This record gives sequence, C-alpha cells and structure tokens, in this order.
Amino acid sequence: MSILAVLEQRPSPEGKPAWNRMSWETLAAAQQMARELNQPASAAVLGAGIVELGGELASRQLEKVYGVEHELLRDYTPDAYSSALRQLLDQVKPSLVLFPHTYQVRDFLPKLATSLGRVAVSDVVAHRVDQGEVVLVRQLFQGKVNADVRFATGAPNFASLQAGAYRADRVTAGAAPVELVAPALTPSDIRTQPQDLFRESQRAVDLSAAELIVSVGRGIKEADNIPLLQKLADALGAELAASRPICDAGWLPMERQVGSSGQTVAPKMYLAVGISGAIQHLVGMKGSRVVVAINKDANAPIFEVADYGIVGDLFQVVPELIEAIQKSK
Repeated sequence: MSILAVLEQRPSPEGKPAWNRMSWETLAAAQQMARELNQPASAAVLGAGIVELGGELASRQLEKVYGVEHELLRDYTPDAYSSALRQLLDQVKPSLVLFPHTYQVRDFLPKLATSLGRVAVSDVVAHRVDQGEVVLVRQLFQGKVNADVRFATGAPNFASLQAGAYRADRVTAGAAPVELVAPALTPSDIRTQPQDLFRESQRAVDLSAAELIVSVGRGIKEADNIPLLQKLADALGAELAASRPICDAGWLPMERQVGSSGQTVAPKMYLAVGISGAIQHLVGMKGSRVVVAINKDANAPIFEVADYGIVGDLFQVVPELIEAIQKSK
C-alpha cells in the first residue's frame, strides 16, 4: 500500500504557479496516514513551469515527488488533468490517492475515478486505521451524522479532504527526490477550451485566512452586545465571527458565519464566546489549532472540543479579559 497526495496549484497574480493553501493540508493528511499504516507517501503536482513547486516539495518527508509537466496542463481542463493523472497512476500504482476538496478537484475527480471504474469519497473530515485499513469519515445532513466509509474495490482508491480537516502546520520536513513526468497529451485530447478560473464572490473578510478569531453565539443575547465582543477582537487583533443564529438574525453579516453553511476556518486560536457547540458549527472550526470557550453552561458541547474553557457569565468574563489583554500590552 502507498499513498499519493495530488496537490493543487494555480497561477498567482504575477502569472507564476502558486500553491492552493489546502494542498499543504492534503500533504499533512498523506504523511499522517502513511505513518499510521507504515507505508510510503509521495506527492504530485500538475502544470507547466512547476519546477520551483517541485523543489518545495523536495524538502518534505516523502518517498518521491512527481512533477507532471506539460504545456497543455498550464491552463486547467478536466480532460488534460484526468488523462495526465491516469498515466501517472499507471506508473506509480498507489493504493490511495488524496486530493484537496477544491472546486477544481470537484470538477475532474468524478471523471477520473469513473474512467478507472472506481468511486471517489468526497469531503472527508477525518480518518482512522482499523485492522490495517483506512476508514474515512464524512458528514451527512449538514454535519448531523458521521458516516464511516471503507473501500470495497481494488486500488487505486480516491478521496478529497475538506478544508480545515487536517492541519497544514503538521507537514513533516525531510528530503525527497523529484521525478519529472511528461504525459502523452495532444490538443485533440482536450474537448473544452480553458475559461477564467472560478472565483468565489468577493468577501469583505476571508475568515479562512485569519490567524485569530473571536466567534459569538446566542449567549450574547442581543445585537447591542456585539460591540463588546468587537472590542475583545480588536484587543487580540482578531477577526470577529459568529455562529449561524447570529447571522440569521442579521446581527452580523453572513460572510462572518462559521459552520457547515458558512466558512471553514483553521486559525491559530478560536475563541468561542456564548457558543453552545452545535455540530453544524463545529464542522467549520474543528481545524483550529487552539480552541478557547467561554460559556456559563458547564455541560455545553463546545467544552468537549475546547483546549481551554471558562465556565462563567461572558458579560463578566469578557470585560475582565479585555482589561487583562490591554494591560499586557
């Protein structure tokens, strides 16, 4: 058994290939699974002019790095990517192939898997190893149910990983050889013309890039108390976010919602204030490095995932916390 992580790159504003941030999360997952299975992990990147990206991967703990290079891979098309990956898989023969769950992967992965008579498990949030086999966990009904998935077919098997499910900072350094692969592609293989890259609608704030987040829930009681939490966020240099009820009520804009129907975040610290910890909210912040919770209900589910918890009235705790932070500065 071996694991191959297929990482995603896109042109930067300067036109040079640059990593999608979720690629490093996928690499971390591949390394973790490889350690648990005592099997090798490799990584691949597709594109044109990707020598520098391959060099970056060469400084990670991998068996090998595959740079799949071709001019017809410069602009993404599902035909070119699927064909190039089929050729790579025929050469490498991995048992499990991991991808970041991006819009691009969602476009070509079903095509790739179907062409090989395999299925792809999408939006994986966790895994475990059971009797030498990987069991993948994905969520159903907006996070209300966790489903365990095992592969019943032969290799290769495919899975895409939800943003924030694995931590990019856990990628292990090392040294790996780089092998350049030139797939056999011709213009006649490409049935579609490359279009502009998909971009999400512009947001005033990108919570997924925030290192510190203060998130508020029903416990703040009314909209007039939002400024108190904004003051806490400002003191910490953090972004202000919220659970769904707060955004549904219009107390904060929808773009600040964290959860299964909002943004997925993975900050260095996530401070949950007055949030009970419904599963739909936990889906969006489970990748946080450190979780701090303030809630007057000692039995609130948020404390089950918190690294640090304060049981108390937030209207007493938050002002004292702001004062202590300001004094420390």
